[in-house]
Amino acid sequence: MNFMKSSYQTLLGRRVVKTALAVFLTALICEWIGWPPVFAVITAIVTIEPTVSDSIKKGLVRFPASAIGSAYAVLFIYLFNNSPLTYTLAAFFTIITCYRFKLHAGLLVATITAVAMVEVIHANLFMSFFTRLGTTTVGLLVSTLVNMFIFPPNYTKRIMANIQDLLTEMGEGLEAIIKQQLTHQEITPKQLEDFELLKKKLDQTNRLVNFQTDEAKYHRHTPQMERVFHYERENLDRLKWLHYHLGNLIRTPLNNLSWSEQQRTDILQMVEILVNVMKYPDRYKAEDYEQQLHHIMQQFWDSKQPNNAEYASLFTPEVIISYELASIYNIVEDILISEQEHTHERKAKSSLLKT
Repeated sequence: MNFMKSSYQTLLGRRVVKTALAVFLTALICEWIGWPPVFAVITAIVTIEPTVSDSIKKGLVRFPASAIGSAYAVLFIYLFNNSPLTYTLAAFFTIITCYRFKLHAGLLVATITAVAMVEVIHANLFMSFFTRLGTTTVGLLVSTLVNMFIFPPNYTKRIMANIQDLLTEMGEGLEAIIKQQLTHQEITPKQLEDFELLKKKLDQTNRLVNFQTDEAKYHRHTPQMERVFHYERENLDRLKWLHYHLGNLIRTPLNNLSWSEQQRTDILQMVEILVNVMKYPDRYKAEDYEQQLHHIMQQFWDSKQPNNAEYASLFTPEVIISYELASIYNIVEDILISEQEHTHERKAKSSLLKT
């Protein structure tokens, strides 16, 4: 599915609009003050980040880095005028100093500032240095304020959609894995690729959650929004565990399965019921679900009694599969209960607003 692609396209589109607005406002302010806008605009462009937190953190790095670049430009213009050696030394010492002080996020802006200043400074080096600090400050402040108040980052809808899509995809993967195990078929390279893709989608969603957590520091949130954030973090953690158990099933040896044909049919039916509620959470019924979990647990305890007395280990494929299914059942149940509570609260709030 392409849910992450569409999410990042939306994020990119908003970022382009915010960057354009930041550039316009920065140039407008600099023109009004009488400062050359080019350096402020460069700073504004690179300071628009996915979150306000990132903009502030990197801005605090880019300001001193730009000051270093400006200082070296002024120094070497004074010593060597406008010459190739001035460009070289300004860039070289700016890079070395930024690395020494670990100002990596500001390295590019500082170096560009240093070499660009060589071309535009011809007199009054001292004032040029402080003008450059002023334009950098304008670019940082404008881009940060635009990021904070214009299209403020809100990842909730994308995170919620991602969680449901991941649950659905994991259900489909689980069903395919169990069917193959019960018929002694090997896991295909395509399934392994899909399994790795699920991990990437989990990481991408986790990144959105981290963005949202950072962003929350700069905006007021209601108790309801805090509960939504808690719901997202908990269910994402559960999906990570679900992915872990799917991996265990993929790695389960397929030889020596002693289940009868009826037992295999029963397990497959239980998995189909599980996958159905993973795809359609509104079909979850606690009583029916608990009954299915009870069957899985019974299968687990039955599997711990090996038919062959000489079998040295209790960790037979039957035991592993039963245990992993029971674990998945428990995790999915926690997700579904959380989903029901969240849906009920959302509907209750909607009804309250209508009255």
